[in-house]
Amino acid sequence: MAMNVGSASKSGEPEVMVEINTTPLIDVMLVLLIMLIITIPIQTHAVKLNMPIANQPQSATPPPVVAIDIDFDGTILWDGQVVNGRADLENRLRGVAAMADQAEVHLRPNKLVKYSTVAMVMASAQRLGVNKIGLVGNEQFIN
Repeated sequence: MAMNVGSASKSGEPEVMVEINTTPLIDVMLVLLIMLIITIPIQTHAVKLNMPIANQPQSATPPPVVAIDIDFDGTILWDGQVVNGRADLENRLRGVAAMADQAEVHLRPNKLVKYSTVAMVMASAQRLGVNKIGLVGNEQFIN
């Protein structure tokens, strides 16, 4: 007496496997997990910065502001007063450079002035040691 165990088909064909073979999927998942663990320390490295340290406490009063206007014909105005030549301009710039807390120099050239006049003022300020100088009124040069 023979007994048939299982649900084999009667024609003798092998049964179709319905389950998924998960072994390759687990292998791929483990490789990806190991790669993630290896690359995480590289991503968390910080950039070392040498930040400046303030030696003096900041004063509550802002530094004085000196306005230098250059008119279209090359006339130089120091806080609204006409400067008499380059020597007078350099004497005033020396005074600004000699201050312990230098004044801010705001240079406002006219749109029509020659560049050589503006460059002369900027070069004199740099040569004499004025550190805080900036151009003001650049909106006029957009068009």
